Amino acid sequence: MTLVIPAIDLRGGRCVRLYQGAYDKETVYFEDPVKMVKLWRVQNAKVIHLVDLDAARGGSEDRADNREVIGEICQVLDIPVQLGGGIRTMADIEEALALGVYRVIIGTAAVQNPYLVSEAVDRYGCSRVVVGIDAREGEVRVEGWTEGSGLDALDLAEDMERRGVRRIIYTDIGRDGTLAGPNVEAYRALGERLKKSRITASGGIGGYEDLLRIKELEPYGVDSVIVGRALYENKFPCQQFWCWHYKDEVELNRFSTAKLEAPSALPSDC
Repeated sequence: MTLVIPAIDLRGGRCVRLYQGAYDKETVYFEDPVKMVKLWRVQNAKVIHLVDLDAARGGSEDRADNREVIGEICQVLDIPVQLGGGIRTMADIEEALALGVYRVIIGTAAVQNPYLVSEAVDRYGCSRVVVGIDAREGEVRVEGWTEGSGLDALDLAEDMERRGVRRIIYTDIGRDGTLAGPNVEAYRALGERLKKSRITASGGIGGYEDLLRIKELEPYGVDSVIVGRALYENKFPCQQFWCWHYKDEVELNRFSTAKLEAPSALPSDC
């Protein structure tokens, strides 16, 4: 079964979504990220995907604020949290894990310092360290999606697999935040190139039909999907039976399932 992972992008301590990765096309969906993750948990989320947008662009002042929020999120949840954005050194990885993050996502550094990926996988294992590939028309983008790298996304994924990576989180920037549907062809092509790694799809999910399209990619190693805007905007019929419209009244500390241990809640990568 395909795992659906709610996404929270953090900027200035708030929950936001960008349109096609553009920082000047930001929508603020919620002021309190801690309350937001509790709501996702009440709605039976098994994993939370966090992106520190400020850290992704190297903003040290805002990054400190978001790291504090990330630590609070990890403390209140009983499910794994995976974090991307600004993870570029071993010190960054150690800091994230110390906050309680279960899995770190290396993006820009995988392009600029691929040896870091090799070292991190060797030290922490391929379940705790994964690579995020953010691409526009097949080209890998870096620095919070603001710069091109000149690298082909499929070639980078193959190199990361050779370095021991067993999960690729692939985001199609052109689809991200658009609700226009996933880039099925890109995920299929990636799955055909990889031999050992699993794929988490990201970008463009607009509703239930899109989830069915992702599920059809299971033979290509796609076992999970990140969903952001569609959840925030109540695009799934089942949400009408949940507590989205009553989030100020819901008891957010009463989770809907028993306590989960991090390793069993995520698909096995290694």
